[in-house]
Amino acid sequence: MIIIRPIQASDYDSLHRIAIESGHGFTSLPVNEGLLRQRIAHSEDSFNKDVSSPGSEGYLFVMEDTETGSVVGTSGIEAAVGLEDAFYHYHLGKVVHNSRELGIYNTVETLSLCNDYTGTSEICTLFLGESHRKNKNGRFLSRCRFLFMAEHQERFAETVIAEMRGISDEEGSSPFWNWLEEHFFSMDFPTADYLTGIGKKVFIAELMPKHPIYVSLLSKDAQKVINEVHPKTLPALRLLEAEGFARRGYVDIFDGGPTVEAQTALVKTVRNSEKYQVIIGDIDSNDNFIICNTKVSGFRAVQAPVSVRTTAEQVVISTEVADALQVKEGDFVRLVQN
Repeated sequence: MIIIRPIQASDYDSLHRIAIESGHGFTSLPVNEGLLRQRIAHSEDSFNKDVSSPGSEGYLFVMEDTETGSVVGTSGIEAAVGLEDAFYHYHLGKVVHNSRELGIYNTVETLSLCNDYTGTSEICTLFLGESHRKNKNGRFLSRCRFLFMAEHQERFAETVIAEMRGISDEEGSSPFWNWLEEHFFSMDFPTADYLTGIGKKVFIAELMPKHPIYVSLLSKDAQKVINEVHPKTLPALRLLEAEGFARRGYVDIFDGGPTVEAQTALVKTVRNSEKYQVIIGDIDSNDNFIICNTKVSGFRAVQAPVSVRTTAEQVVISTEVADALQVKEGDFVRLVQN
């Protein structure tokens, strides 16, 4: 069975492998033992912490194939970004150059460095190994985070964002960054990406242009990739758009990829999820649901067929599913159709 659970210290080797597999542009998982172990420890602390409002907590989940015991994917949530380290974006804006006397009116796009998303929640670190990119596992891995947020709303902000990976090639070259590198920085994209991943972000404030950049002054290649998504990230973007996420003109400062946002309470999975009391028995339905228990540190989620008794606010689950979720008859679970 495929389950999703909080990461633990014994998952380090799997997380390190995933960090290597994920490649350039996956800033939240740098290939650095100290930082990966720190990320795991921080997640464990966050899951065990009593929380009444979002702070610096970071929740990292893993997808485990219980038949083999192998970890095949990750997904995460940052409770409130930018509270300890500055959280940067470029905002796409417009400047008007107008001369009534000459009858000239020009609108020019600009990129302005900002920290507008400080304090919002962020979903992040979504990666699924190729061997398990089937049976709606990708949807499950992404959407289970929204069930956790729905069940523990006090832990998260009113707005949730997701940064989409922008355009870069196999060697990690980004057309957007290449222009910035030429004019403002003296390091390549993988180096800048890695420094950000390990928390060394001071260089951004020190070297990034302080004034708005006219988009028309960028190279043609750089202009083309602003607000564009890496082909491998497109399915994740489509899924989030179906959940109600939308672009608001914010892009990544390194690769120009879009950031999408939604009101947490209005995310489709959050809005449509329901809480039911557990009955353990035989299932007479083939409808597939994502189901999670109501715990924090003991969080478990699976996808499986269940029989929903809407009027009685009860759900019938199999013994196997109950064992995977670590629930017994009479407990409550939260679920949504997948």
